[in-house]
Amino acid sequence: MKNVKIKSRIWIEVDNNVLIGEGRVRLLKAIENTGSLSKAAKKLNMSYKKAWDLIYSMNNATSCPVITTTIGGKNGGGAVLTEHGKTLIDFFEELNKGCGNT
Repeated sequence: MKNVKIKSRIWIEVDNNVLIGEGRVRLLKAIENTGSLSKAAKKLNMSYKKAWDLIYSMNNATSCPVITTTIGGKNGGGAVLTEHGKTLIDFFEELNKGCGNT
């Protein structure tokens, strides 16, 4: 018999709205690596509006924000992944691993 694998994609919903899934995890990690929502969006070939909408929906689905932002100015703005955001990533990745996805 050939090497057969069963694959799946998972995501977590709150009140029928997606809280987190693979794409949102990639966005959060890109924000953590770049320190910027716009740079993270560019890195993922995503529009800034799409990235902002995803973050907005995640922040509204939980009691704590997943990122915090600072408005630009003299030193420029930025985005920082919160501890809650990091916890969501870790939880999702453990759950995903438990489902046989790596």
